[in-house]
Amino acid sequence: MQNAPRNPARAGLLIALLALCLGVLAILAMGMGFISIPPGDVIAALWDGLRGAANHADPLFQSVILEVRLPRILTSISVGVGLAVAGTVFQGLLLNPLADPFTLGVSSGAAFGAALALYLGLAFLGPATLCLTAFLGAAVTLFAVIAMAGRDGELAPTNLILSGVIVSAILSAAISFIKYMADERVAAIVFWLMGSFVSRTWTDAALTGAVAVAGYALCAFYARDLNILSLGNRTAKGLGVNTGRVRLVLLLTASLVSAVCVSVSGIIGFVGLIVPHLMRFVVGPDNRLLLPASALGGGMLLLAADTLTRAVLPNEVPIGVLTALLGGPVFCWLFSRARSGRFHG
Repeated sequence: MQNAPRNPARAGLLIALLALCLGVLAILAMGMGFISIPPGDVIAALWDGLRGAANHADPLFQSVILEVRLPRILTSISVGVGLAVAGTVFQGLLLNPLADPFTLGVSSGAAFGAALALYLGLAFLGPATLCLTAFLGAAVTLFAVIAMAGRDGELAPTNLILSGVIVSAILSAAISFIKYMADERVAAIVFWLMGSFVSRTWTDAALTGAVAVAGYALCAFYARDLNILSLGNRTAKGLGVNTGRVRLVLLLTASLVSAVCVSVSGIIGFVGLIVPHLMRFVVGPDNRLLLPASALGGGMLLLAADTLTRAVLPNEVPIGVLTALLGGPVFCWLFSRARSGRFHG
């Protein structure tokens, strides 16, 4: 990568700048919507909410921010963090620049679980039923892919990708069959498949936030080993890395984080694919810097996309459609730069 900073201090400064941008963007997003709220009132409402008092903020503003917008904003940031960190880990682990949470079939598994629940009309846990079935679909798919790829005990990247592609193709056909059979429920299935943060609650924010933070912490712990794995299996073993264990831990962590995020938000593509590439351009390929940069970049991207569809566009567009429309051209630009030798991911 030619333009990536090699100075760790400069990279740390860029990461701090990304964190500041995310905070500013979140405050601006909380003030945007049908009821416009100035940034000063947003900060006052948040301060009153933290103190459990109401001495500064307008009660209406405080209600709109704390009960409606903040849960949705925190959920979108958490899902962006989770998907971007998972994409970074997959690309480093599988040595494939096109790897993302979709590569191993995790997203297809979640989509199949949710589509099946909608088709059968399952509601034994109320609204949480959809999240549970999506997560179970993703988890079962992940273990099926690992079982297919891991018979040699090494979880070779090529075997994982091939297994993921095979399982994804089967699940995509099954989802198409469910949509064909769903009749009047097909609209609900299609809407979920396009992804959305509408009506997200504090429960969704707490679940995705806890999983994203825990997943990031575990991946950051193995960031040095992930760097060494990029040198090749034989070299990594020679340097004392337990390649099988590290690969399995990172694979399970990234996949389960993706599964939880997808089960809450629906299918949102390109975040795990585009953000690591862009952040690699900013801070370089060292995963110890790339992981926090990707986490912040993913949170910013999904927050910006959700704010755009919630508060700027005249009608709310499913966020999965928006990220695909924005991410597709960006990926084409990155791909053309890579082919011209001006960018090396």
